[in-house]
Amino acid sequence: MSSATASRHPLTALLLLSLLLTPICAIKFSLPAYRFPPNKCIWNPAHNGALVIVTANVGPGDNQRVDVEIVDSSPQKNVYLSKRDIKAETRLAVTAHADGEVGVCFKNHLSKDISQEKATKMARIVDLDVDIGAEAVDYNAIANQESLSGLETEMRKLEGLVKEIVDEMGYLKQREERFASTNISTQQRVQNFAWFTLISLTGLGVWQIFHLRSFFRRKYLID
Repeated sequence: MSSATASRHPLTALLLLSLLLTPICAIKFSLPAYRFPPNKCIWNPAHNGALVIVTANVGPGDNQRVDVEIVDSSPQKNVYLSKRDIKAETRLAVTAHADGEVGVCFKNHLSKDISQEKATKMARIVDLDVDIGAEAVDYNAIANQESLSGLETEMRKLEGLVKEIVDEMGYLKQREERFASTNISTQQRVQNFAWFTLISLTGLGVWQIFHLRSFFRRKYLID
């Protein structure tokens, strides 16, 4: 095996691992129109500080208005942006502010002039593509801006992928530590509850013995 072939194996393994860890979402769906439309949200996992590129291609549709909103599932319920009446291809970019999931939510508003019978057949086709992390970075633009060679550009890509993998491993380690802490805390609570139950039952048994003994003595059933 040549040295060039051997050197490609770690890179290939790294790229395969990055594909498993990098969230990429491409989906095409029909978005029905309503007077008071519900949210149609597509969720993808993202880490704090990750770049999120959303490309939405909305098909034609008369008397309909499609709005888009990008939010996350953190306790703060961050709303990154909100845009009304998107048409054709729309490209949006945000940076995640928390670990969790980033949701791209759509609403298809129906015009008030349309009857309810026609509304049941009205919808618009949405072709959605979501790139997160290293997949969202335009390395060609970086190469042109910084005058990077082909090898330097590939190394920059690998650097981004490695950083993403390290962040993913750190996130998994934090979750493992949190789950372990929760497990230990739950175990301690169960143990404390078991001791409390045992002591309570023992105390109740002793009290019942003395109470029955006193009762039988009052009834002259025992000495």
